[in-house]
Amino acid sequence: MIGWFGRDKNEKPLPRELGPLSAAIGGALEIDFLSLEAETLGGEPAMPLPRSGPFIIAGYGESSLDAATVLSRYYDEDHRMIQVMSVSGQPGDAVDDISFYQPWDSVVPAGQGEWNRWTGSAGLIGQPSYDADGILYSRFWGEGPERAQLVEFVEKVEDGEAQRSIHQTCMLYYRPLGSTREMLLINVERDLDLGQSQAGSSVEFLIGYGLAPADVRRV
Repeated sequence: MIGWFGRDKNEKPLPRELGPLSAAIGGALEIDFLSLEAETLGGEPAMPLPRSGPFIIAGYGESSLDAATVLSRYYDEDHRMIQVMSVSGQPGDAVDDISFYQPWDSVVPAGQGEWNRWTGSAGLIGQPSYDADGILYSRFWGEGPERAQLVEFVEKVEDGEAQRSIHQTCMLYYRPLGSTREMLLINVERDLDLGQSQAGSSVEFLIGYGLAPADVRRV
């Protein structure tokens, strides 16, 4: 995971509002998971559901996915993230989609052969389904029985002191859970500023759920 957050708590946070949620690094968002708890009744989440409460922002990332979609991500020190889709990514912009993700697992491939097993032309990431230790997820992006092309983008991430360019290679999976969906984001992060190898440093697995805009508010 992106592991360079965690500054001195006595440092004054930047007041600059960032992203559609108009929240600053060092500021807080309040997340209400009551609706999620109701929607997942009867299902067995892959990991315990997150609890309602404050989300202290340690970092902010942004990427333009296309001419009409900006991806904004708010991170906390536990590497959880609130992901928001909007048209411009500017403060006060209308939210098209919002979701919450938390780390689940991590794998560090040993050598190019292991990387090919995950991200190569016949790799595990991008296949129509993914079996996570007996929990089966279906591919959310891409149709057909063949392996889909992985999604790639560069995210500019800042923590209030510095900014880095993180190359993301990922695929999104899902499975029904109660009356909603549980999402599995499989992601390879490569820090361009640290000169990481073309493959990346690790394969990260994040579990996420869609939220309503009213479930997240700035405090």
